[in-house]
Amino acid sequence: MQKDLLTIEELCENDLNEIISLASKMKLKRDEWKPRPLEGKSVGMIFSKSSTRTRVSFEVGIRELGGNSIFMDMSDLQLNRGETFADTARVLSRYLHAAVIRTSKHDYVVEFAKAANIPVINALTDSFHPCQILADLFTIYEYSERLDGVRLAYLGDCSNNIANSLILGAKLSGLKLTLSSPEEFSPDFNLIRNPDMGRGDIRWVKNPSEAVQGADYIYTDVWVSMGFEKETKRRIELLDGYRINRDIVNEASPGVKIMHCLPAHRGEEITDDVLDDSRRSIVLDQAENRLHVQKAVLSIMFGEVGEATKKNNKKKG
Repeated sequence: MQKDLLTIEELCENDLNEIISLASKMKLKRDEWKPRPLEGKSVGMIFSKSSTRTRVSFEVGIRELGGNSIFMDMSDLQLNRGETFADTARVLSRYLHAAVIRTSKHDYVVEFAKAANIPVINALTDSFHPCQILADLFTIYEYSERLDGVRLAYLGDCSNNIANSLILGAKLSGLKLTLSSPEEFSPDFNLIRNPDMGRGDIRWVKNPSEAVQGADYIYTDVWVSMGFEKETKRRIELLDGYRINRDIVNEASPGVKIMHCLPAHRGEEITDDVLDDSRRSIVLDQAENRLHVQKAVLSIMFGEVGEATKKNNKKKG
């Protein structure tokens, strides 16, 4: 694994396998897990966006790995008064051992990581959400015992950070990903077509019924992401036909599972009966797995468990 985790693109297949393997072990033996790779280390959490799952899972995970988390609202830092991300990164690198950043522009995280000499983790930007998608891949692996060839349909806003990261995740893992949205919310075709980014089978269709045919998993996200609240009415009108309801679920595979990265706007992108379906909905597993996957990522960044991946990467290079 590289120094930073800014997008899924920075991971190789060995990295993904190691993260899934370690997360599985840490989940199974959470109460008796002994390695503490963050013992005596401080991790800064710099957030400019509201958060429930990301903040709590990182703070709990850092503590369970023996470290200390320091939460910083970006509006309270000198960034709010014009200090650059690069200068902030250089200073905080003298205090911290790693930084977790949740903000709007992806360029902010890139600038911070370039100037920092500590590991930097992207905890969400408007463009990418790698930690969420790693947890999603782990969740799918738990249920299907594989990733390569598994069919995933994603419905709704295909131009957001979840869709972008799912595309990269599919390319890395071999998922068969079908995205479905109106043309106005179509995915980044440059990401899909880039021949240097993996092997996933990825396509986009306008018809949501076509998208879910044969799907093993159906995934959605809120139609109005943070920062786009002024577009709420228009987005709901355009995306109305892409709601995950009982009818769309019945068009997929008989054992299809339902995924949502939460928070959910019930009645908009997904109906209550589907979200709360105990036989199909695995959204709470997704949410829980954020903790285990992020602990695995941090452990690999700071512990000996990452040596196998580093050696494999050197051989490939």
